[in-house]
Amino acid sequence: MTPADPRSVNAVNPMTPSRLKLALPLIVALGGAALAQNARPGLDSGDTAWMLASAALVLLMTPGLALFYGGLTRAQSVLNTMMMSVVSIGLVGVLWMMAGYSIAFGEGGNAFAGSLVNAGLNGLTDQLTGTIPTYVFAAFQAMFAIIALALISGAVVERMRFGAFVLFGGLWTLLIYSPLAHWVWSADGWLFRSGALDFAGGTVIHISAGISALVAAFVLGPRLGFPRHPHIPHNVPLVLLGAGLLWFGWMGFNAGSALSAGQTAGLAFITTLIAPAAAMLTWLAFESSRSGKPTAVGAATGLVVGLVAITPACAFVSPWAAVVIGAAGAAASYAAVQLKHRLGADDSLDVFACHGVAGIVGALLTGALAWTTGQGKPVGEQMLVQFLSVAASLAYAGAGSFFLLKVVSVITPLRVPASQEIVGMDIAAHSEQGYSDSETGLGAPVFVGGD
Repeated sequence: MTPADPRSVNAVNPMTPSRLKLALPLIVALGGAALAQNARPGLDSGDTAWMLASAALVLLMTPGLALFYGGLTRAQSVLNTMMMSVVSIGLVGVLWMMAGYSIAFGEGGNAFAGSLVNAGLNGLTDQLTGTIPTYVFAAFQAMFAIIALALISGAVVERMRFGAFVLFGGLWTLLIYSPLAHWVWSADGWLFRSGALDFAGGTVIHISAGISALVAAFVLGPRLGFPRHPHIPHNVPLVLLGAGLLWFGWMGFNAGSALSAGQTAGLAFITTLIAPAAAMLTWLAFESSRSGKPTAVGAATGLVVGLVAITPACAFVSPWAAVVIGAAGAAASYAAVQLKHRLGADDSLDVFACHGVAGIVGALLTGALAWTTGQGKPVGEQMLVQFLSVAASLAYAGAGSFFLLKVVSVITPLRVPASQEIVGMDIAAHSEQGYSDSETGLGAPVFVGGD
């Protein structure tokens, strides 16, 4: 996001030269009052309609992620895996209203956090962000905060207590995500003022969630039997369905970040089509050269990686540059997955490899390729700013997540007993099963206690 991006509540949309040229006859006729009115555009119903639709598209991404993650786990833990995404909607939805939005975008803050003047969404009635109601902007941003937390769950599935995840998630949203959003997207934020480019969340969402997921995997320890006994995805069609819904919703995620229905949204939309397509083909090519067979899970993973990589760059680079970013993101993430075991952490669903690594690649290539649309500073200078934003996000989210997990562990155990992990998380945590015994071929699990 550039400093003139209307995403910030505190930023003012300047009148473009083309608009000014068209407005000159009217200005001459009506005088200074017309000039003032054009300099501060009012509510635009078309932009508002687009943003309402975009917010709904982004909300759909979290159930899509639940399907994607759920299909990748064991059958006896599918509900618990999906519930970690679903509960993020309820938890973050309330916390964002209470304080998260104000910490991220509250006016009168400093370089590191907004004020609490908008706690409870106070003071937003009849206010505009650009040409849309600020309530719509707040709702759109809530969807980002929701999926950021849900992404982390993929690293801790099949062993983290549900209650511990909820407690950690609430603290993470308020103390890590919201300040990072302020740094990058508020006009007061220090990375915003440095000129960091992150159009739709490469650093704020994917890098922060990726490194937080890796830290959580280290703190919890590996799943029982890892890595000797492979954990095979139990339902690949669910994975493909979830990936498709993510791609669909991601159009609102990226193109909606323009906060208006115009040329910027159009560029973000087309690059969000191109980069995942290139990433999918790249991933399948690597799989075919390695094992001789392209896989459905590989296709789904590749397109998600491409979506991650293009997110910070989607409105700053040309369509051909989107191909480069998608392919590079897929190559880096594929290599990270192959090296996973060397890290010594059981990041169950490769959150860091797919979101953290692809997010880093995307953030850096944003700086390297923004010149293709005339965005940003000179390449060398912009690259330094992008490195700074990546390093700051990794350090703050990584260290902060470690601290929060340790705090939560004092209040409640982070991990379920081994007996519950063996039986599966669904019965132990929710007293439910995703499938009947005849559907899975599994014996009826014995209830061994709740969360």
